[in-house]
Amino acid sequence: MSTAQEARPHGERDTRFFGQPWALAHLFGVEMWERFSFYGMQGILLIYLYYSVTDGGLGLDKAVAGGIVGAYGGSVYLATILGAWIADRLLGSERTLFYSAIVIMAGHIALALLPGVAGVGVGLVLVAIGSGGLKANATSVVGTLYPAEDPRRDAGFSLFYLGINLGGFFGPILTGLLQSTLGFHFGFGLAAIGMAAGLAQYSFGRRKLPAEAHRIANPLPRNRYATAVIIAIAGGLILVALVLTGVITADNLATVVIIAATVAAVAYFAVILTSRRINATERSRVWGFLPLFITSVAFWSLYQQQFTVLTVYSDERLNRDLFGWEMPVSWVQSINPVFIIVLSGVFAAIWTKLGARQPSTPVKFALGAIIMGAAFLLFLPFAGGAANSTPLLAIIGILFVFTVAELLLSPIGLSAATKLAPSAFHTQMVALFFLSVSLGTAISGWLVQFYDPHNEVPYFSILGAIAIVVGIGLLVSAKPVLALMKGVR
Repeated sequence: MSTAQEARPHGERDTRFFGQPWALAHLFGVEMWERFSFYGMQGILLIYLYYSVTDGGLGLDKAVAGGIVGAYGGSVYLATILGAWIADRLLGSERTLFYSAIVIMAGHIALALLPGVAGVGVGLVLVAIGSGGLKANATSVVGTLYPAEDPRRDAGFSLFYLGINLGGFFGPILTGLLQSTLGFHFGFGLAAIGMAAGLAQYSFGRRKLPAEAHRIANPLPRNRYATAVIIAIAGGLILVALVLTGVITADNLATVVIIAATVAAVAYFAVILTSRRINATERSRVWGFLPLFITSVAFWSLYQQQFTVLTVYSDERLNRDLFGWEMPVSWVQSINPVFIIVLSGVFAAIWTKLGARQPSTPVKFALGAIIMGAAFLLFLPFAGGAANSTPLLAIIGILFVFTVAELLLSPIGLSAATKLAPSAFHTQMVALFFLSVSLGTAISGWLVQFYDPHNEVPYFSILGAIAIVVGIGLLVSAKPVLALMKGVR
């Protein structure tokens, strides 16, 4: 292949990967393996925390275990701030992505090899920090493959999302099989092997990414390196002190992450909006992103309950009998990725076919929230049932609705973040979208305390109604939001 072909700017006219730039294949692969390890581990994490010691678990209270899982999930997306800052000020997106993958692998190894609470603590901290660095930067690098006006952008992000969900499908299935036959630590070990495979694959393709992926958007002056290191060490010591003194405990971890994510989001919006490095058009687009951010929080606070309330529901209420064999609990978390795999291509084709006639980003977001709320209302016919009374087909149907809602909001949100981002805050704008996921995920863990298997109607109906109202609010205000977005749809 000629040098000219390899250096095509932004993948322009390069359609070698299912109509998308070939460089997308490298990012597709590393994200697929990272999600294999992430969802594979998360598929067995909650039950590891609350299963009894005799069953190989840690024997924690279910509400506390759910709060930990929600707080961990929120921390992953909260860590995108750190990952984005390192990318924009120190290393660039591509190198940050590479080093983050190494940290993730180390976290899974810790979960596999270190016993008890120590393994959970060290492992989840490393996975959260590494995943935060990888997520925002992988998305940012995908954005560098397309010029702003390229109509393939949303389709490309949908294809990238397919890679995420291929990993999300196989991860819980294989780790769940190992957990149910050999034990939890073998499942965690498989997650580490998956991340190692992703790291090896990405190492071969990373040099073929566009130069823009390696650019440091806003380099930190060298005379400020020492200050940054001191702040990082001080922050770590303060966090350790809060844990050791009992200010931060397993019981309030989700609340702590909610507060941290809220403060971080407010601060992030304030920093970007008041920066002298953005012009009036960029500032207006950031304001236009705000209602999308709020809608995203509402969406993820329901959607991420797949890993909290729905896991408990699947363990106790779902009939998992398959011809006399009981399906592992974690397999329920592979249902959604199956639908994503099937439907992401359909949605990508629809957006490509419609081109400029497709619904605007605010309308897609609004429909995603409304449909997500409707999915929660679908639990109501099965409320109050006995143990193992909910048919597997019912959960499959409900998760199908989850998937439709997700495809209307999640890949579109990633794409919108890159389109609306000021040039000086490119990766950090993606991190801002992930902050909405962080806040919603932490809320999903905090909500576990209100879930009562003996009185489910208020829980599912109230949360479903709130999401629907938020979606309708955005739908009604779609035109003024579009006006703020200044030509971005």
